[in-house]
Amino acid sequence: MKIETKCMHEGYKPGNGEPMALPIYQSTTYTYDSTEHIGELFDLKAEGHMYSRISNPTVACVEEKIAALEGGVGAVCAPSGQTANFLAVANIAGVGDSILCSSKLYGGTVNLFSVTIARFGIECIYFDQDASDEEIEALIKPNTKLILAESLANPALAVLDIERIANLAHRHGLPLIVDNTFPTPILCRPFEFGADIVVHSTTKYMDGHPIQVGGVVVDSGKFDWEKNGYKGISDPDPSYHGLSYTKTFGAAAYITKMRVQLTRDLGTCPPATAAFLLDLGLQTLHLRMERHSENALKVAKFLQASDKVVSVSYPGLESDKYHELAKKYLPNGSSGVISFCIKGGKEAAVKFMDSLKLARNVVHVASVHTLVLHPASETHRQLTEEQLVAAGIDPAMIRLSVGIEHIDDIIEDLALGLSKC
Repeated sequence: MKIETKCMHEGYKPGNGEPMALPIYQSTTYTYDSTEHIGELFDLKAEGHMYSRISNPTVACVEEKIAALEGGVGAVCAPSGQTANFLAVANIAGVGDSILCSSKLYGGTVNLFSVTIARFGIECIYFDQDASDEEIEALIKPNTKLILAESLANPALAVLDIERIANLAHRHGLPLIVDNTFPTPILCRPFEFGADIVVHSTTKYMDGHPIQVGGVVVDSGKFDWEKNGYKGISDPDPSYHGLSYTKTFGAAAYITKMRVQLTRDLGTCPPATAAFLLDLGLQTLHLRMERHSENALKVAKFLQASDKVVSVSYPGLESDKYHELAKKYLPNGSSGVISFCIKGGKEAAVKFMDSLKLARNVVHVASVHTLVLHPASETHRQLTEEQLVAAGIDPAMIRLSVGIEHIDDIIEDLALGLSKC
């Protein structure tokens, strides 16, 4: 199936006489005919659901769909994108380890890695993803466990050279984790360029509507954990009577360990209703991403032509510094998010945003609605001045999430806002 068809038909596959819509299995527990069968479930020797803290039939269908869309061997859904990032890292890094992350990350992720994960004894070192291989490799240490970056950075709109960073990571026996939230698998295919793990905040385009928070981790199944010395995945796990994930589950070792160890112990499970609603969003993802990208490119050209706009960052523009990378990694569109600065600095930016009538001033992005946000004073407020600069955030920067409304109405609203500055 083509990816557009997978959006609708992967995951839940109803049989004869079964409901066409994905059922909501609103249950914590599942019944079995024998104690032996349940014991085999707990020993990971049989397939099935033992408890919804670990897996649920509704959630499992959505995980299967997302894994199919990304081209992975498996996925684990989480209650938020932040949880997904935490799980992706904690699955292979622990006390005394170091991780290497792009400085062009969403502010909440920077805070997660710089403050919270640091309390778990995991060091985070940031790198400039546009720096040379030699500069990045100089930051890799013997205890470095992974490299992480966003395919399309929020809100700098920097495009990651996935293939180059993947090759760099693999030369040092490290997996590359790519946050693919903004492009989604409709626009960007990280696994096809060497990425090993993909994470998403499903709160954004995958869901499409600002109704719930969610996240997901997807495993490519291509990284050799045993060969590269990841003993937490290859060595016997005492909580499963000495089972080795690599020997028992092969290509799905990483994602299986995450489910049956981290999700089991931390309880990072989404409810069945959340998975049901996410599935509804995924069914139209291909249509929405096309419209978001189409509208955003027109808006970017409109803003670029305004004498009140200082700069526009959108990889779809031929003048954008990341346009060549976008042609390689985002051939079907650059999503609906634009970052731009207007004359007059922060004061003018705030005045512009407060003057808009259609676009909504909210702490959210990637909805069907057109949204605006001021990163420096909102989502990235916890960052230091140095971190803001490293993340590519100017105090005058506005993040515009272009929705799927009629393009004429969107541009008319932006013109109104600019007229007030």
